[in-house]
Amino acid sequence: MASTSSFDRRSLLRGMARAGAGLGALGAVSRLRALAALSQPGGGYKALVCIYLYGGNDAFNLIVPTGASGYAKYAAARLGLAVPLAQLLPIQPAHPQGEQWGLHPSAAALQQLFQAGRLAVVSNVGTLLEPTTKAQILAGTARLPAQLFSHNDQTAQWLSALADAQLTTGWGGRISDAVASLNAPGAVASAVSLAGNNPFQLGLSTIPYAMNTDGPVALSGFWGSEGVRRRAAFDQILQKAQTNVLEQALADINQRSIATEATVRAAFDSAPTFASAFPQSWLGSQLLAVAKLIATHAALGLSRQVFFVATGGFDTHDEQDTAQPGLYGDLAQCLAAFDAAMLEIGESSSVCAFTASEFGRTLSSNGRGTDHGWGSHQLVSGGAVSGGDLYGTMPDLALEGSDDLGGGRFIPTSSVDQLGATLATWFGVAPGDLATVFPNLASFTSQPALDFMA
Repeated sequence: MASTSSFDRRSLLRGMARAGAGLGALGAVSRLRALAALSQPGGGYKALVCIYLYGGNDAFNLIVPTGASGYAKYAAARLGLAVPLAQLLPIQPAHPQGEQWGLHPSAAALQQLFQAGRLAVVSNVGTLLEPTTKAQILAGTARLPAQLFSHNDQTAQWLSALADAQLTTGWGGRISDAVASLNAPGAVASAVSLAGNNPFQLGLSTIPYAMNTDGPVALSGFWGSEGVRRRAAFDQILQKAQTNVLEQALADINQRSIATEATVRAAFDSAPTFASAFPQSWLGSQLLAVAKLIATHAALGLSRQVFFVATGGFDTHDEQDTAQPGLYGDLAQCLAAFDAAMLEIGESSSVCAFTASEFGRTLSSNGRGTDHGWGSHQLVSGGAVSGGDLYGTMPDLALEGSDDLGGGRFIPTSSVDQLGATLATWFGVAPGDLATVFPNLASFTSQPALDFMA
């Protein structure tokens, strides 16, 4: 682990090298500094839970304008995919941006969380290198992320917050690196994935720990009396000093994995039974496992944890009208169950869950569904969230209007960097380290924070 002082120096050097105005960016984060003051050592436990929606979530059917003018623009573009106005669930944002709003009829649980002030909508987020307008793009003067509308490329850019560089680490991993000193020495499972390997949690010193929804994966194949002897021989091989550095490295990794499995298994199995019923879905089972680990974080010596869960099915080129009710119903119920579980164990204000997806979808219909877009709305939930409101700027839904790049693909009005920096600051990342965690944040100096954390 890098020391705090070495990490700060690295932050400044990389910020200046990558942005040219790194120090200027640090001077523009006064709102983040105020939030960071509440997030320094001694602030207790905190966890971030990234809920990745693979395929590109069409959030334009999740959050819909219900005023006469706004709904007319929406319905004209969506055609047969438009949710009927009478079916939308009304919400009353504190700052509605001159519009009325409703949620998809399958998202009743989200309506309840929003109205209770425990859910916020971050508007029109996407991968950006700098604030970008349609006029700049048409004039050829805008710096744009590579391979827009590509699943693989945009997933990598979303999870790394490196829209102009080769993927090496993710912003969740860099956040974990920055706050590593807040965890006990030798603590395990600071970055846990319930959805396999992912770039989001990979840091310079942070390595994600992947486990199953029923707990960590143990060594297997050592059954019966013969298995006992094989296991003893295996342990002897691991403990033997190797002259080859690669063989020794492999032995060390295996020993750490075995020790980590035992530690995490003991904590996981000691978790309480929640009164909150989680949906029996893939996402529900992942969030239940996350809730168990959060409930037992003290046993693992952890003050900071970053989790990654995921679900798919959001690539709705066709059959969107039949797929979305199930997708949104499951997401809403899972978020509500997780929120209730955090309340139950007294960790609600310590845990923030947020959605992410590689891109939004076109507002226009292809007849059966929607195609790859760019900006999309994201959800943030938890007791520390300033919920019941919209953050960032909602786009004008007029096709071919000022926010439409063409074909109903809306240019993001907030960047992944701004969303992530707000979460990172609440999590305890010092302002001086933000330039390392989000190298492009210097391009968004007018509003580096989106203020959705209380």
